[in-house]
Amino acid sequence: MDPRYGQLAQVLCGFSTRLKKGENVLIDAYDIPEEFVIALVRAARERGATPMVNIQRARVSREMTKGGSKEQFKLAADHELARMKKMQAYIAVRGSENIFEGSDIPAAQAKLNGEMMRSVLDHRVNKTKWVVLRWPTPSMAQQAKMSTEGFADFYFRVCTLDYSRMIPGMEALRQAMMKTDEVHITGPGTDLKFNIKGMNAIPCGGEYNIPDGEVFTAPIKDSVNGVLQYNCPTIYQGVSFENIRLVFKKGKVVEATSNNTKRLNEILDTDGGARFIGEFAIGFNPHILNPMQDILFDEKIAGSFHFTPGKCYETTDNGNKSSIHWDMVCIQRPEYGGGEIRFDGQVIRKDGLFVPKSLQKLNPDYLLGKAR
Repeated sequence: MDPRYGQLAQVLCGFSTRLKKGENVLIDAYDIPEEFVIALVRAARERGATPMVNIQRARVSREMTKGGSKEQFKLAADHELARMKKMQAYIAVRGSENIFEGSDIPAAQAKLNGEMMRSVLDHRVNKTKWVVLRWPTPSMAQQAKMSTEGFADFYFRVCTLDYSRMIPGMEALRQAMMKTDEVHITGPGTDLKFNIKGMNAIPCGGEYNIPDGEVFTAPIKDSVNGVLQYNCPTIYQGVSFENIRLVFKKGKVVEATSNNTKRLNEILDTDGGARFIGEFAIGFNPHILNPMQDILFDEKIAGSFHFTPGKCYETTDNGNKSSIHWDMVCIQRPEYGGGEIRFDGQVIRKDGLFVPKSLQKLNPDYLLGKAR
């Protein structure tokens, strides 16, 4: 077994989910090597936890969703919810030989399945200790424009980063967000204002996602006004999108365009909450610099932020409910056009680097151990 498997399994079962004796943990394994599933089972047992394993395959899931009925989706959701309610922790590791495996699933089917499974997602997110990560595959290496071996080295370097180093900077950013009323974001094609007064802010440093490195909150639902031009490609429901541009008025997306404007608007019309924002987050993982159309990596890009149409998290509840949660990313480092984030008029981050001294521990030099 690759020794890095055991190292990563220890991070997930120890630092991320903090498994304890007597706890049940569901290991959701999507198209990943059996050896890593075994490493997770062993790491969970070392801590006295009881591991359960669910093996999934993308092609089978596509078939089940593409031709599924409402009755089938409800039966599956009832089964999954009953199992999830017996779990104290959840670890999902998701590989993919073909990231577009779900691209020909009809929108109505994807929507119906999402609606039926919402109760499972809500319970998992809000009632368990959870962590979700991708698994390095040749298709991911292609997305990142890297060799298979080079990408695997990058992956394990990112995923086993010393995330404890993020703690002081994340706490400072959390406090800054909690004190802020108006956020103003500017950059190429972007001039956006919204309010976060009274909203909770949550630091994420390896406990929910691996890789990690963000602090998120949610805007007051009807406070978003202006225009936002995203500069990262994104895949959602198996479809690739580029150059997404959203125009907001009183919190709602009133205009949405991209390279696939029709499909973009179909997704945003899924339900009443899909055109409102459920999350605003600032990303700062120093190892992740460029988009690779994998959201668990892209939303953590150093110098980025994401602004998410759809469902909010219970911990940052702004009242928006939806079966959609679509993390769209914009990078503000100079090579991507730059930009600023202001809190109540003060420049917090400029061209991807944090400006206030209290936040500079989130800049790459500190997180990589190059600065104190």
